Amino acid sequence: MSTRPRVLTLSCPDRPGIVHAVTGALVALDANITESQQFGDPDSGLFSMRVAFDAAASEEALRANLEVVAARFGLTWTLSAADEPMRTLVMCSKQGHCLNDLLFRHRSGGLPIEIAAVVSNHTDLAPLAQFYGIPFVHVPVTTGDAASKAAGEARLLELVDELDVELVVLARYMQILSDDLCRSLSGRAINIHHSFLPSFKGAKPYHQAHARGVKIIGATAHYVTADLDEGPIIEQEIERVDHRHTPPELVRLGQDVEARTLARAVRWHAEQRVLLDGNRTVVFR
Repeated sequence: MSTRPRVLTLSCPDRPGIVHAVTGALVALDANITESQQFGDPDSGLFSMRVAFDAAASEEALRANLEVVAARFGLTWTLSAADEPMRTLVMCSKQGHCLNDLLFRHRSGGLPIEIAAVVSNHTDLAPLAQFYGIPFVHVPVTTGDAASKAAGEARLLELVDELDVELVVLARYMQILSDDLCRSLSGRAINIHHSFLPSFKGAKPYHQAHARGVKIIGATAHYVTADLDEGPIIEQEIERVDHRHTPPELVRLGQDVEARTLARAVRWHAEQRVLLDGNRTVVFR
């Protein structure tokens, strides 16, 4: 019988015997463990673990064995097929650098995701999605119109359900999501923004940064929460700059950093490498 690659992730209060019990439950079904990482947080007392393995056993048999361990240690856990790309919906507005990067990596096989659709509150990037053969859905949102925003978010949730979406990526989507939508997408929506926040808010942040003579620019990818731009951080990256860089050069460098940072966050999430630990994340790279 052929084997299938799977990934198990789990978290629970830290105590002795967890690793032995988990690996024992897998080995009892002739699973071959190919990768194992764990971390015990001394501050929160939370134990996190990711195990990649190959097994011919059915999912039902694996879950039955793992349920025994879960009951013993109080595990919160997921079991996923590692050979199935994660169904993903990408949201954008008018800036296309992050979207283009994700679409290219998707087409070239560089990300373990399947982009089901691109959703935008504008039509500017429809040709880009069309070029890559990805369905484009225009969901207009009128700024300051609560009814329009509510209708747009309802349509988004319909698409998430209709397309069996597991991950929503905000690739420079320039609308603030409501608290209710953030809760609906908790743990499965990733946002990207420049790392100047909370400084240099609003329009043209790179121009503001240039005017203040910043020496470092960067980007932050994080999970979406009701606290605007303050969700658990998955990845960050920086570039050093100096007085020679013009505002357009800072924008170009910043867009490159944003695209790279978002791509890594999406990859790690899709590979089940990111576990939540309160307001922080454990990332098993």
